[in-house]
Amino acid sequence: MYDYLVVGAGLFGCVFAHEAKKRGKRVLVIDKRDHVGGNIYTEEIEGIQVHRYGAHIFHTSNKEVWDYINQFAEFNRYTNAPVARYKDELYNLPFNMNTFSKMWGVKTPDEAKKIIASQIEGAGIDEPKNLEEQAIKMVGTDIYEKLVKGYTAKQWGRDCRDLPAFIIKRLPVRYVYDNNYFNDKYQGIPIGGYTKIAEKMLDGVKVCLNEDFFANKEEFLKAAGKIVFTGMIDEYFDFCYGKLEYRSLRFEQEVLDCENYQGNAVVNYTEKEVPYTRIIEHKHFEFMCQNGCKNAKTVITREYPKQWEDGDEPYYPLNDEKNNALYEKYRALAEKETRVKFGGRLGMYKYFDMHNVIAEAMKFAKDELDNDISEDLLG
Repeated sequence: MYDYLVVGAGLFGCVFAHEAKKRGKRVLVIDKRDHVGGNIYTEEIEGIQVHRYGAHIFHTSNKEVWDYINQFAEFNRYTNAPVARYKDELYNLPFNMNTFSKMWGVKTPDEAKKIIASQIEGAGIDEPKNLEEQAIKMVGTDIYEKLVKGYTAKQWGRDCRDLPAFIIKRLPVRYVYDNNYFNDKYQGIPIGGYTKIAEKMLDGVKVCLNEDFFANKEEFLKAAGKIVFTGMIDEYFDFCYGKLEYRSLRFEQEVLDCENYQGNAVVNYTEKEVPYTRIIEHKHFEFMCQNGCKNAKTVITREYPKQWEDGDEPYYPLNDEKNNALYEKYRALAEKETRVKFGGRLGMYKYFDMHNVIAEAMKFAKDELDNDISEDLLG
């Protein structure tokens, strides 16, 4: 018997397992994949740490979270500054003065603001009702048409007019010449990759890989006093209310006989006609090739969004009105569970950046384990 069974060796599960072990709890972690780390997993190919499940750049303004993750790895000073490619035109992201200067030939913030204000006025948008209107309200019609419309339609598999406005609100818009995508104080990539973070978190914890919880659900439920479930909440309840919707991804990886393929870690392809959304060149996350790349090979990954189907990895919850209402039904069921707690992106049906996952897991671990100690003291 274990005190806790943790279903899923992703970041949420790893943090909880680590904290529970520190408190003297007996913990078993299972995962259906053949590795720990979930979607932050990295593997070495040609001496390069490859992000198997898409680009992961750690960023946060939360010092507690930053200090926590730095227990397990040393981070480099990587700054996320993606490039957007529309046909044969290249633009800097996030939207900033470099973007506006390339788009319109302007040189000052005032010139850029006047053009955007004119385009917003021409569109006649007061209160944005969807993503298209929200994007135009933020950056005008030119940038929307070239850099937002096609990319977003590919990413979500829907027209921008059919997507909620809040999706685009997290995208920065700056009237300075600054290509740093994130506003956060702390940012970087762990030297040597993310996998060793998960491995260090799980040091001393019993881990069983290639184990599907649902293939042996009744036995796993008997294995521990409590269960922390980080998989799909609707699957746990046998989809009794129907299936929540997700977007999935397909990755096409290639090793190239060249030192430097695209000159940047991430290049977004914003035309709808190009089937992939971006190409990731992994070596730039650590080496950046500022003084020439010593490695004669490079590894790239093309990222193709797709509609989620059974058997696919669910990456992005579709947090529209219909799916959120469905999730609330499952959340009500979850609250009735006494031994099972739900966490993480799939358990809470919410997209989290890595620092959000850690903060959620730290809070959950404190609340759960403090409560567990109280229950022990009460007999």
